[in-house]
Amino acid sequence: MFRWFEKRLDPFPAAEPVEPPKTLVAFCLHYTKGSWPFIAVSAILTALVALAEVWMFGFLGSIVDWLSAQNRETFLQTEGWKLAAMAFVVLFLLPGTVFINSMVNQQTLMGNYPMRIRWQVHRYLLKQSMTFYQDEFAGRIATKLMQTALAVRECVIKLVDVLNYVIVYFLGMLFIVGSADWRLAAPLAIWLVCYVILLRYFIPRLGKVAEEQADARSMMTGRVVDSYTNIQTVKLFSHSRREASFAREGMSSFLETVYRSMRLVTGLYGVLYVLNSVLLTAVTALSIWLWLGEAVSIGAVAVVIGLVLRLWGMSQWIMWEVSGLFENIGTVQDGIGSISMPRLVEDKPGAKEIVVSKGEIAFENIGFHYGKGKGIIEHLSLTIRPGEKVGLVGRSGAGKSTLVNLLLRFYDLESGRILVDGQDISAVAQDSLRAEIGMVTQDTSLLHRSVRDNILYGRPDADDDMMVEAARRASAAEFIAGLSDPKGRKGYDAHVGERGVKLSGGQRQRIAIARVMLKDAPILILDEATSALDSEVEAAIQENLYRLMEGKTVIAIAHRLSTIAAMDRLVVMDQGRVIEEGSHDELVARGGLYAQLWNRQSGGFLPSDESVENGPIGKGLAAE
Repeated sequence: MFRWFEKRLDPFPAAEPVEPPKTLVAFCLHYTKGSWPFIAVSAILTALVALAEVWMFGFLGSIVDWLSAQNRETFLQTEGWKLAAMAFVVLFLLPGTVFINSMVNQQTLMGNYPMRIRWQVHRYLLKQSMTFYQDEFAGRIATKLMQTALAVRECVIKLVDVLNYVIVYFLGMLFIVGSADWRLAAPLAIWLVCYVILLRYFIPRLGKVAEEQADARSMMTGRVVDSYTNIQTVKLFSHSRREASFAREGMSSFLETVYRSMRLVTGLYGVLYVLNSVLLTAVTALSIWLWLGEAVSIGAVAVVIGLVLRLWGMSQWIMWEVSGLFENIGTVQDGIGSISMPRLVEDKPGAKEIVVSKGEIAFENIGFHYGKGKGIIEHLSLTIRPGEKVGLVGRSGAGKSTLVNLLLRFYDLESGRILVDGQDISAVAQDSLRAEIGMVTQDTSLLHRSVRDNILYGRPDADDDMMVEAARRASAAEFIAGLSDPKGRKGYDAHVGERGVKLSGGQRQRIAIARVMLKDAPILILDEATSALDSEVEAAIQENLYRLMEGKTVIAIAHRLSTIAAMDRLVVMDQGRVIEEGSHDELVARGGLYAQLWNRQSGGFLPSDESVENGPIGKGLAAE
């Protein structure tokens, strides 16, 4: 039975997520699609329960009147069937309704509803641009994802519950009390007006503080996560106290919003208690006065006082629910600021899969400035022939990495176009483009999973033999065999820690190279691919890297010029432009920027042709 209710709402809808709205109501409605039928069922059942409870108070008054007026000997004969019907409602009908309502709420909605939101938001954020992630803390984004999903659920369900329950309960209460004597309903009506005024004053202020509190909580979490993520840097510079102070600032800011919120809550609670006390005193005095004047029965007095006592407790419940509602509204509004952001790099409608048969790359008069209007890359044109090995050379900031990022379409061009085998990359699906490009970077980060998972990330359908062969070719198989983690997993099953922190830089780099070798894409990008390796391991891997390069179009970035000197062509960049092209010997003889960089790295001595040919790259290319 539980399983049946749990399966009514799919927590992982297959529909592709789209950009969510930026307004509160539209945002909540957007992420409530598919859940409405169950929320409606819950609302109907809640209304029935509220009606039944009010009716029970009215019936209680009737019982008091019967007991005070009827003969004990004939009481059961005249009123017994009514008591039996009431017993059936109390023992079976009402518990059954509450149980079904609880199943819909707890089994169908409480878990599945926010999970649907997390699933859709996560899938949307996974395709956000690199700029989005560069502008936000990873921990802050994750916190907002989790908080916003729960807050949307609470906003929608609390609003439906409170409005439904309050409307049904208050209308029913006024009807029952007013049917005894309209004067008894007057204090309730006055109390209701005062209660609404009270909420209108306090709740918006609570909502504003709650929004600031949600933002402060995200900032606090982001600061803590940032310290943990960069724990090696923290320890390296002996800045534990500095990081503690940095986190304390965030915690203090959050705590200040908590204090402000609690001051408002204390004020609201105190005023409400006084209001309820006045209502109980007024209604009790009025009902006794009316009874003394024989205007109402004893049963009516019992009903009115009982309903006011019930209202006393319910008004506090409503207060907490409404204050919780506005706190969650603040959380949702804070989350909207991060979640409802347009994707800066988006596939065009109907974008096709790219087909790479040759691997030709053409940059046609491209311009890109990171939105600054100038600088970075200006009017750059470059064609890389199929199977050609090109080395990108230039000072730091020349635009080499930006050029690679544009090819990967981490950013969209501001002018010009990039073609791969004649296909404009802005018109093809991003995932299909990146599937055809393998890349090894200098700053390699691994997933907090097993070695096996990290290598197979390059090709999930590969078997174990292919994975082990890739590790062997990357000179990683030997150290992988000796790995273990605190949970006793060994070898390829050992987990590498967050960003691969349990491994050395060289070990991370070799696993990353194995991953790209397994992917075996027709276009290969090497961004300081062997910079983290010692000379012996680098020499062992270089041979395998050049086997990997066979038949592929290669772009290699290296600040150590000796590692790319024997490429088919070297392209020298400066201030976002191509200023020199040619082989190593041609560029050295030309005496331009490349020659200056080469002289600086070689101590002023130009190596002979033989020394270049006998270097690790020269040998690899000669082997082709």
